[in-house]
Amino acid sequence: MLQIIHGSTQGLADVERFIDTIKTLKQSEVAAARLLFDDDGKIIVARAPGRLDVMGGIADYSGSLVLQLPIREAALVAVQPVKEPMIRMVSFGADANHRAASFAMPLADFERDGEPVDYPTARAYFARDPATRWAAYAAGAFLVLARECNIHFNRGARLLIDSSVPEGKGVSSSAAIEVAVMQAVAAAFDVAIEARETALLCQKVENLIVGAPCGVMDQMTAGCGEAQRLLALLCQPAELQGTLQIPEDLAVWGIDSGIRHSVSGADYGSVRVGAFMGYRMMADIAGFSTAATADSEHVKIADDRWHGYVANVTPSEFEQNYRARLPERLAGSEFLARFNGTTDAVTRIEPERIYAVRQPTAHPIYEHFRVRAFAELLTKPASERCRQLLGELMYQSHASYSACGLGSEGTDLLVKLVGEAGPLRGLYGAKITGGGSGGTVAVLGRADAQSSVMEIAERYMSETARAPLIFSGSSPGAARFGHLRLKRA
Repeated sequence: MLQIIHGSTQGLADVERFIDTIKTLKQSEVAAARLLFDDDGKIIVARAPGRLDVMGGIADYSGSLVLQLPIREAALVAVQPVKEPMIRMVSFGADANHRAASFAMPLADFERDGEPVDYPTARAYFARDPATRWAAYAAGAFLVLARECNIHFNRGARLLIDSSVPEGKGVSSSAAIEVAVMQAVAAAFDVAIEARETALLCQKVENLIVGAPCGVMDQMTAGCGEAQRLLALLCQPAELQGTLQIPEDLAVWGIDSGIRHSVSGADYGSVRVGAFMGYRMMADIAGFSTAATADSEHVKIADDRWHGYVANVTPSEFEQNYRARLPERLAGSEFLARFNGTTDAVTRIEPERIYAVRQPTAHPIYEHFRVRAFAELLTKPASERCRQLLGELMYQSHASYSACGLGSEGTDLLVKLVGEAGPLRGLYGAKITGGGSGGTVAVLGRADAQSSVMEIAERYMSETARAPLIFSGSSPGAARFGHLRLKRA
């Protein structure tokens, strides 16, 4: 009999189902799962939700304010420390065909001469076999804790991962797993980490071990979000600004376009590079001095009144002083010859590639302004005019994504259908979310507009033959949930 000796399920149905799964592992159809946990050891359970990007999106890496809603779907992780110096894990639905997958590695593979291996070595380790690359999101927590927190793991661990956050939908399935694993491992090995620091460590897992150049908003929302509230995060680098209550008469939904999204895809990466190229060029126009870094491909900007973030440039300043002086597009080789590199430590400029510069630089400047206006409107007394202004800001954000080349036929159609329905059907605004190039559209409407959202989904399916998944509801982040400690009676 498995009992909860610490923590509470908080009435979350997915947690209760996960505990039932642990109880019945020995009858699992997955051979690796049947012998995963020892009967006499403690088991730690953590939970972290995916997120719906309501406003902010890709502007996070440029220092924008972002507003994020933790969704109902979440990743659940169980960790059991063991004497065996191995990391063994089973993940339900981890492989390309959504079947259960298993992975094992000796802890010694994370060490060289008694010290933790560096991140490029770890990234190459997990990239060897595409079938097990998924394990980097989870096992990476051990290396990051070893390198960043000086934790020496003299025992191994067994992990069970079960996530209802769908992959490739732009709702941050990877961050949900990273945060749930980091929270569970920290609790299992008695490592005290604050919620904000947990999120930053998880970002290192994704940037430096997985090799995906994401911003920090995904991990911060999975870790620090609160149910039914928008997490306000100023990404400079990750300053929590509290949460904003969604008015009772409004609701936010997500509609999946059915077009797979990947944060590590070339489109997202090139737009990010273009934004940092623009920032570097603007710093040169402004007369800021630069200094070399240990990494020959990157530079540091001194005397920077923007504090390192292009989002701190106002729209009026950008229009008056910089827009016309930035090229629409520029070859990587030409940029490197003139400016040596950018300040972004997680991307590399390919000399042979042509990058868009002007629009990727403009996007975070205007998005930061839009998000601040959106947040301010949420604090005002509810009115029809206010709701329509909120929607217009979302439409503007979507248009800016498209101008950056991060739109898609499916997400554009969903936004168009929402616009056609409009306030008469209780719908005020919509925008593509996350890294763009497909994925999910966020929709703002009256709280009683669920039927209108369903109609949009049905029309979309009839026009595209894609059956969209609808996200509704919210749940607490990992810090609010805490962790459970289980033990067999």
